[in-house]
Amino acid sequence: MKNNQQIILGIESSCDETSVGIISGKHQLLANVITSQIKSHQRFGGVVPEVASRHHVEYINFCIEQAMQQAQVTYSDIDGIATTYGPGLAGCLMVGLTAGKMLAACLEIPFYGVNHMAGHIYAAAVDHQIQYPALALLVSGGHTEFVFLKDEISFEILGTTLDDAVGEAYDKVGRLIGFNYPAGKAIDEAAQRGRQTYTLPRPMINRSDLNLSFSGLKTAVRDLVAHEKQKNTLNVDDMATSFQNAVMDVLVAKTKKALTQIDVKELIIGGGVAANSSLRDRMSNLIHNDFPQCKLTIPPLRLCGDNGGMIAAYGAVLAEHKNTSPLDLDCNSSLSFINAAG
Repeated sequence: MKNNQQIILGIESSCDETSVGIISGKHQLLANVITSQIKSHQRFGGVVPEVASRHHVEYINFCIEQAMQQAQVTYSDIDGIATTYGPGLAGCLMVGLTAGKMLAACLEIPFYGVNHMAGHIYAAAVDHQIQYPALALLVSGGHTEFVFLKDEISFEILGTTLDDAVGEAYDKVGRLIGFNYPAGKAIDEAAQRGRQTYTLPRPMINRSDLNLSFSGLKTAVRDLVAHEKQKNTLNVDDMATSFQNAVMDVLVAKTKKALTQIDVKELIIGGGVAANSSLRDRMSNLIHNDFPQCKLTIPPLRLCGDNGGMIAAYGAVLAEHKNTSPLDLDCNSSLSFINAAG
């Protein structure tokens, strides 16, 4: 299925999803195969790196083959291989990175190392042309940060979490109130049923900078849950509502500060927590009421979590700029946006 558009195959293996996506041009997603390991890690209450790495080894070839079939392409159709090389769990990254480099070497085509967080931003580029300059709010299990995009290869972090990422806070609070890992969806659903009855802090909400903190909020929930359990009066749905409202108040307030401080054409919400219904609703209301000149883009639910499609999408950007990576590229578990362009 060769056409005049470049075709990039993307591989994602930074944590507990093995995924391969194939994109044509910069916006047409032809395939996005995702194999989740959630059930394997639930009994441990979180991701076990060694277990995750072994599962990636088991699933990677299957995902590549399934993606090729889904996209109806052959290896001769592929113009480049894009692979996550950081940030993430080192052993997990190595599996996808090794597979990607081997494919690129065997096919004698360019290889592109992709920053995982840049991938989350460019999930928004599937079926959509991002308008620059833009602001991205990345909300995931490992990251929470505001990123300014001057153009498609220029990134500047404007603010970040000083401790827990928002997704990490959701999982830890979920464990406290009785939900299995991962707890984000369960808390979101419980919050729709509950009421705002518990008083919780909104850390750093009144500070003028764009940094965030969720560790103190998590600790406040822990202490309150222990107190309520002693009295046998804990209402899980109300606690979920109260916690989620606190998180959203902070994220919305900080986003409003960011959009007031810098002039952008588009706000992008990316990462696994972008699937949260309250976040999507409240950001939509913020843009509609206070910044109608700014476009809001949130990827569809299938592209919010870790996936190969988003890696292929940013790989296509790197390919357009001829920003290739060497085949001896090593994984970088603590990669920052300083190296986002390849």
